[in-house]
Amino acid sequence: MSAAMSAPASPLPALRGRVQAGAPLAPQTWFRVGGPAEWLVRPADADDLVTLLREMPAEMPLTVLGAASNLIIRDGGLKGVVVKLARGFSEIVVEADGVIAGAAALDVTLAEYAAAAGLSGLEFLCGIPGAIGGAVFMNAGAYGAEVKDVLDWAEIATPEGVKRLSNAELGFTYRHSQLPEGCVVIKARFRAQPGDSSAVTARMNEIRAAREASQPVRARTGGSTFKNPPGQKAWALIDAAGCRGLTLGGAQVSEKHCNFLLNLGTATAADIEELGEEVRRRVHESSGIMLEWEIRRVGELRA
Repeated sequence: MSAAMSAPASPLPALRGRVQAGAPLAPQTWFRVGGPAEWLVRPADADDLVTLLREMPAEMPLTVLGAASNLIIRDGGLKGVVVKLARGFSEIVVEADGVIAGAAALDVTLAEYAAAAGLSGLEFLCGIPGAIGGAVFMNAGAYGAEVKDVLDWAEIATPEGVKRLSNAELGFTYRHSQLPEGCVVIKARFRAQPGDSSAVTARMNEIRAAREASQPVRARTGGSTFKNPPGQKAWALIDAAGCRGLTLGGAQVSEKHCNFLLNLGTATAADIEELGEEVRRRVHESSGIMLEWEIRRVGELRA
């Protein structure tokens, strides 16, 4: 066998976007952990994405990767196709009473566009470290508001083409939506109200300052780890169970905000996930409440 191995033959349709075999994913995640993608696809535009969804092998798994801020990719990586939306999906258009944003646009960027246009009601998005597609997918929320409170519609790519779904059709619940299986969010419209630009900016600065003061925003983390149980705060339950600062391998429960897990620099995905499970066990033992993961965990465990 020659020293230079040829790339594997792609089972995917011909696309105008970039297709990469065995692409490393850890550098794209906020935790900086995880194995590679079997096939990483960056579609050129919505038509390219629809072609992929329509013509890719039916049995092949599909994972959509956004800003990867609320995600653990396991050490064995992701089988099948990983879709990463890029420049062709990041346009933001400001209207008189709202903002339309591509799925790859960052939540904070949308909030900044709205503020510059003197639109209020979207300030909370500057406190969510992710992209619009993920925010719709998980009904992201912070500082007293959620996506469901401000979203008019979302457009999704499906094997049959692009479809527009209303807020009601998305079936939002706490940190969850009922998007059809195998679809990909490509853009969404958020309604807003005319406001004073300086007041909107001041509110965003308050949110940023509060986040900086209370969360480990400069660490390798994945945002809020567990959902808040009804009538409870996950961080308070974790603190009461004695888990603040708890470590496992290279992973740690944040001292600053104990609903955040950290990669101290040497953690594997398994370290982070196992630490989260240990926190769940201790909280259940302490309070009788079993915390639910808010962070998505995807991929294969390393053999």
